[in-house]
Amino acid sequence: MNELDAAGITDPALRAAYTACRDINAHYGRTFFLATRLLPARARAGAHTLYGFARMADELVDNPAPGSDPAAELDRVAAMVDVVFAGGTPDDPVLVALSDTVRRYGLPRDLFDAFLESMRRDLEPTEYATFTDLGEYMYGSAAVIGLQMLPVFGTVGPPADASPGAIALGEAFQLTNFLRDVGEDLDRGRLYLPLEELAAFGVSRELLEQRRPDPRIRAALAYFVARTRAVYRRAEAGVALLRPESRPCVRAALTLYEGILDEIVALDYDILTRRAVVPKRRRLVVALPPLAATWARETFGAGRRL
Repeated sequence: MNELDAAGITDPALRAAYTACRDINAHYGRTFFLATRLLPARARAGAHTLYGFARMADELVDNPAPGSDPAAELDRVAAMVDVVFAGGTPDDPVLVALSDTVRRYGLPRDLFDAFLESMRRDLEPTEYATFTDLGEYMYGSAAVIGLQMLPVFGTVGPPADASPGAIALGEAFQLTNFLRDVGEDLDRGRLYLPLEELAAFGVSRELLEQRRPDPRIRAALAYFVARTRAVYRRAEAGVALLRPESRPCVRAALTLYEGILDEIVALDYDILTRRAVVPKRRRLVVALPPLAATWARETFGAGRRL
């Protein structure tokens, strides 16, 4: 079933805007895009749009166009968010789709403001002393993404009951990114692994920047992997509070993304010059059975909702 038809999106301009977001998700977020195929067709457009907006802002900071001013670009995005919440029509297709998604799901403005504030923090060389300090950044960069997605996934009870799991979902993915991308982040002048935790293993920023295998670095990374797995367990505990039809998507996303941690371990934590990637075969093994079930439900039981 066409996801735009399933969502009742008929206006040509709006369909084009949603399609642009889908293309962004397919290009940049292969793991999450694969997981979204397990959502009911009517919910996929909203998930693609929220991903597309986050990726658009993230790219402005991480990979700015030559000669551009990332701070000014973020201000431009913030101005368009103002337009969205004022009920106007923004001049960017991603924001056009976002405007419709915000209206459909009743998403609050503060989640987007917090996200953009965390993006602004990344404009300067970055490091965090403690997990408490990092948590303040991660609320805007990760927790709010889970909270934005929560109405798209839907819940079986009060959304507030499912919020802790949604926050943990965003944090688990973000912490995994920090570990996978630690070398790339150092190139950008950023270090998201808290300095006090690193120091407990005898690791400094300077030692990491040498990019050499070291037993102290290995021990520190093993600790961070174990700590991140605990966040995955909290996220998994919240899956049962989601609508049944959304659970396969979230379970697959959790399994696939936690697989990055498995690949880090398989590399013996030698990730300062290499990138841990979940092999395509493993992604398919995880996703194909629920994909087949989703296809069967939509093909033979399109009129029935769980």
